[in-house]
Amino acid sequence: MVGKAVILMGSERDLDFSREIAKYLKLLSVTYEFRVASAHKTPEKVLEIIKEFEDKKIVYVTVAGRSNALSAFVDANTAKPVIACPPYSEKFGGADIYSSLRVPSGIGSVVTIEPEGAAIAAAKILGLEDSQLSVNVTNYQESKKKELNNANESIKELK
Repeated sequence: MVGKAVILMGSERDLDFSREIAKYLKLLSVTYEFRVASAHKTPEKVLEIIKEFEDKKIVYVTVAGRSNALSAFVDANTAKPVIACPPYSEKFGGADIYSSLRVPSGIGSVVTIEPEGAAIAAAKILGLEDSQLSVNVTNYQESKKKELNNANESIKELK
């Protein structure tokens, strides 16, 4: 394994959602680890974590609800890829997602609200230097296509 994903949560309340991302990373054979630090409350800790991984081949997957400053903060302080995967909240009618989409200039994080999408994006990025991960992504996507084709065959027989 050439690299890994660092799932950086804004708080421990994001753990269940982060575990969903981890579930898909495991399916794709991507190594990962969890970390917790807040851009609002512990920015020094976020910078410390970024410094720790600066010489490693990693992709950050940032998970923070409400006002997601974490993703843009991490992206602004590293050259590593950042995938923002904020948990969707019915409480705010999805409006909290805008803090992940509307970020300052100079920020290039990728945004997806689906744990599966975050894992696939991480695997594809890491797959640029790890051919086995590329194969894993292709196989996973082919299995999804096969599921749909099987569903089509089953459904078209219905009257």
